[in-house]
Amino acid sequence: MTEVVELAVEVVSAVLCFALVKFMYKPFGLTREGRYLGLPLGFAFLGISEILLSIGIMPSFEQFRFLSLLTRTFAYVFLAATYYFSKQPAKNSRLIWDVVLSSIVVALTTSTLLFIRSSELGQTIPTNLSVALRMLSLICVSYMCVHTLRSHIRSPEPSTLWIPMGFVLLGISLYSLIIWAAEETPAMGYAFVGGIVARLAGLSVFVAVSWSSFYKNGRANAEDSA
Repeated sequence: MTEVVELAVEVVSAVLCFALVKFMYKPFGLTREGRYLGLPLGFAFLGISEILLSIGIMPSFEQFRFLSLLTRTFAYVFLAATYYFSKQPAKNSRLIWDVVLSSIVVALTTSTLLFIRSSELGQTIPTNLSVALRMLSLICVSYMCVHTLRSHIRSPEPSTLWIPMGFVLLGISLYSLIIWAAEETPAMGYAFVGGIVARLAGLSVFVAVSWSSFYKNGRANAEDSA
């Protein structure tokens, strides 16, 4: 995969992520309930990670690749925490959510500063750390897949089945990239290409489901006001 193609893939991924932010922000805009803000924020950070990765494709800015990995890991942890606290929150739950969110932000900020410091000293990032971060992301995606699948089983609807399928595709993407990152001399082989394709497919599924829900809700509101 050439740099131009890889750059195009990352730009498309970023566009899909920010399209999700647009659709998922609407429930928060209507209700102003904080529990609806987690998903658009999570996908916003995922989109930022894609932008950082597109910058890291350029040889002079390769250090942005690891910064992108940090941001992506934060995004998945944030999304998993959002799903965990997705039920109607009690006062204690809101307090715990605030503590968890603050801890995640502090962890990301600290990791970023340590990474910048290591780059200034000319230190390289261990391969094991890259694999560990992707493993953490995979655990978070697996949890979200199980969570959304249980929700679908409790209230079966054809559209909601696609949500866990989207997370399955993101999980396949992460697993493929773990295999790629674990190689001694990672090259853009089948694992890398498969991971990229699965990620695009997963994000496309989420955009399609979000657009369908947005369109149906908009049409229903129009009919009610007619």
